[in-house]
Amino acid sequence: MKKILVPIDFSKHSENALKTAALLATKTKASIVALHMLDLQEVNYSESPNYQQEKAIFYLKLAEQQFKTFLEKDFLKDIKITPVVKHYKVFSEIDEIAKEVHADIIVMASHGASGLKEFFIGSNTEKVIRFSEVPVLVLKSELLDIHFNDVVFATDFSEASIPAFQKMLSTLKVFNAKKHILYVNLPNEDFKTTPEMDTLAHSFLMKAEGNIDRLINVNFVCARSIEKGILNFSNAIGADLIATATRGRKGLAHIFSGSISEDLSNHSSLPIMTYKI
Repeated sequence: MKKILVPIDFSKHSENALKTAALLATKTKASIVALHMLDLQEVNYSESPNYQQEKAIFYLKLAEQQFKTFLEKDFLKDIKITPVVKHYKVFSEIDEIAKEVHADIIVMASHGASGLKEFFIGSNTEKVIRFSEVPVLVLKSELLDIHFNDVVFATDFSEASIPAFQKMLSTLKVFNAKKHILYVNLPNEDFKTTPEMDTLAHSFLMKAEGNIDRLINVNFVCARSIEKGILNFSNAIGADLIATATRGRKGLAHIFSGSISEDLSNHSSLPIMTYKI
């Protein structure tokens, strides 16, 4: 891990994300790219182009000064940090910036969303998860340390999720954590018998690693929803982190099918790491 991207909006939530990024940077000797997406007002066509440009420059300089003050933190003292201000606010662009700066991970904090707001708008973090090809670490509160000892990787054992599993192993290698591989069995048409689940796990591990050494850490639970199954299991074993693959559904596919990763980012008190399929 060499570069960590942290979107900043000057809130307490983004300060918590920055603190976690600093802990991660110290542990991995990585640098931090702090990104602020400047939310300029929509263009007023009654204004002259020169005035619009002057106003944009004014807000850009103001954001840069606020950024400089915000980054004067003791916990960043010995860390290489690069501030970046972009004068647009399209969340799909964060993934492009992550690729541009060669970020290995995006660290964000979220207060979540619920009810109608969650359905119609969603949190900003949700939107980043939906678009990002780079792994996203989502936090709900300030982490005092970053010792991930027990990680739950939730999977459907599909072949499409193998790259996400492999990326998870690579990303979290530095923590030397125990990985609990979890399959949630639902009481519907997708219900699996124990032999069927064993076969899925065996095939998945053989394709992913060429062996079944991790079979000892495979867990099957029954629940009425995947989200509840993941959260109940993670809390029961005292997990430090939940990792999961996401297909990044958009539009109608997202509305009707939803996203487990996004739901977890909204409702889990534990940190969430998402990997795009």
